[in-house]
Amino acid sequence: MTRIKSPNNIVYISTFPPRECGIATFTKDLAQAFDQKYNPVVKSRVIALNEHPTVIYDYDNYVFSQLPANDLESYVALAKKLNRLDNVKIINIQHEFGLFGGDWGNYIIPFLQVIEKPVVTTFHSVLPLKENRYKETDIALKKLVTLIAQKSCAIVVMNKLSQQILENEYNIARSKIHLIPHGIPQTQFEPSDQFKKLHNLEGHTVLSTFGLLSPNKGIEYAIRALPKIIKSFPEVTYLILGVTHPNIRKWDGEVYRNFLMKEAEKMNLKNNVRFYNKYLTLEELLSYLKATDVYIAPAKDQGQSVSGTISYALGCGRPVVSTASIYARYIINDQNGILVKPKSHNDISKAVLSLLNDPRRIRSMSAGAYELSRKMIWPNVASEYFRIFRKFSDIRHEDRKLPKIKFDHIMRLSDDFGMLQFAKYSKPLKRYGYTLDDNARALIACADYYGQNQSAQILNLAYTYLKFFKFTQRASGTFANLVTFKRNRDTSKDEDVQGRAIWALGYIISCSSLPEDMREQAEIMLKKTFKLIQKFESSRAIAFSIIGLYHYYKYDPKKPVLKLIEKLGDYQIALYKNYSNENWKWFEDHLTYSNSKLPESLFYAYKATRKQKYLNIAERSLDFLTSITFKDSMYWPIGQNGWYFKDKVRAYFDQQPEDTASMVQTKVLAHEITKNATHLENALTAFQWFLGGNHLNQMVYDESTGGCNDGIHQNRINLNQGAESTISYLLARLAIEKAI
Repeated sequence: MTRIKSPNNIVYISTFPPRECGIATFTKDLAQAFDQKYNPVVKSRVIALNEHPTVIYDYDNYVFSQLPANDLESYVALAKKLNRLDNVKIINIQHEFGLFGGDWGNYIIPFLQVIEKPVVTTFHSVLPLKENRYKETDIALKKLVTLIAQKSCAIVVMNKLSQQILENEYNIARSKIHLIPHGIPQTQFEPSDQFKKLHNLEGHTVLSTFGLLSPNKGIEYAIRALPKIIKSFPEVTYLILGVTHPNIRKWDGEVYRNFLMKEAEKMNLKNNVRFYNKYLTLEELLSYLKATDVYIAPAKDQGQSVSGTISYALGCGRPVVSTASIYARYIINDQNGILVKPKSHNDISKAVLSLLNDPRRIRSMSAGAYELSRKMIWPNVASEYFRIFRKFSDIRHEDRKLPKIKFDHIMRLSDDFGMLQFAKYSKPLKRYGYTLDDNARALIACADYYGQNQSAQILNLAYTYLKFFKFTQRASGTFANLVTFKRNRDTSKDEDVQGRAIWALGYIISCSSLPEDMREQAEIMLKKTFKLIQKFESSRAIAFSIIGLYHYYKYDPKKPVLKLIEKLGDYQIALYKNYSNENWKWFEDHLTYSNSKLPESLFYAYKATRKQKYLNIAERSLDFLTSITFKDSMYWPIGQNGWYFKDKVRAYFDQQPEDTASMVQTKVLAHEITKNATHLENALTAFQWFLGGNHLNQMVYDESTGGCNDGIHQNRINLNQGAESTISYLLARLAIEKAI
């Protein structure tokens, strides 16, 4: 056993790659997702299960010790060694009956009897007692599972039926059983065409099945279903992806694969069935799944508690035709697939044909599969495990562990004219055009990032957004907000839009790292707005304007600009005095979007003038907003579905990234000015809203695309990744970057 250096370690006992095993892949994915979110404060380490003491694998650095599954004494020795390691905080056993030595894998019991560390056990299989044939088997199985549950602080299962079986048939307390779905990679929803081209499948309708081949996979029934399917759709190709299970290969060689190949040949399907005898990398697997039109899971075993193959297919947005196993019944519904009887090629052909004959249904199910599986992405699963681990150990959360800054989705949304406002998932929608609001945010983000990273690509984006400003500004100085894809401008003069434009232009002028010509162009446009600013009545337009004018004043400290800041700041104070009382310390009789920008503007007014009156109201109003939006160590933005009106009930749902980002920026500024550490803690808490620190415990930011989902409803995430949400996340991320 090698030495563990990290102060807080999660130790997984499991199979691990390069051993060919679904649980090995699961454990590696979980450990990587966990470390991506929580390392270096918490680190994942693995004790790898080997079939025999003489078996040797070339493990990576995750593995610090190995356990021969059939050596009983090794289990006790391992427990004693772990007990002596202070930096091992919790043990997670990835349990499958066939992995551990003894009857039904009961060699794990001596380990559990000796180990003094808290243990969380993940059951990959939960076997119903009533379906077992022999009474003595039921007794042995129930005794084993009950002992494991007694010695574990918590049990994790991956579907509700397993939860019910443990509770009703094994008499395990429901409070001890936690449901966490099988994890899936965080990947984009993409059409199949480009992936079919990659795999020489253009013009084909693709069906697929993947995984370690064994007779219980039931693939022969999918093959036997093909003749009826091909009669109507001769272009169908069925991909059978994966190597034979190592245990099957060890005892029977390639008997099952050869049997399947003969079945295909016997039915004259050689041109319609392709075998890929390879243990696929994750990238290869996702590529083949995305080339798939319908995924088939024809397993014989109805008692199957979990299926990584079904989970991955759904996660790629592919409808699934599956045997009605325990897991499939839990996860498949009429929005994402079709359940069929086991060992029924007729059922499979009927289900597949019903989909192929209805392309609209396939598209609908593809979207349903993708949307309903988002809670299963590995970052969300890792967060759920972390919540359980924290209950039984003193490991801590690291709020300052942040995703890398990515402009991928911003570039995807941008063309040579500006930034498109909407997307369907991560695919830009051109028909809805552009808005100045979004291009203003994008311009600020690019300038902010460029100040720290002199990137020519980011500078070109900034020039594009500034050019959009020039296109939208009218002779009067006002800006159009909406521009169609055919370059037609709207006629609106919304004050908030004008204010956001002023904010962006003032910020650009203040950025000394930007080219002089860019700053000069911004100044010319900004000066055209000065007469407009003095007529603003919207509190948000005034707030945005104060922020922009502050940055302009920092660049060119002239008295007229300072006087304008004071005039606008005094207007905000007048609003505050008009609407506030002992219980409502705010500038309006309602809270809607960009709420924190109102107190933030007075913080900036204080920075420019050093007048205490601005700071006093800024702090009072921000404290009031904080008391409403922070609770239970979580940030709760005001919901768009009803907002919050004075003396009414506040709305909690349809939470928007824009409001969360505003709070992060405001709290960072408040900390900078007041040096009050609570503001920085609040900023970090609010930022965690993007990373799963919300009431759904789900990621809002998408690390795979660099985009941000458009909001949180009561029970689901809005998965579209539009410009406002993506830029809002980036602005919050940049603010945190500078604060810590």
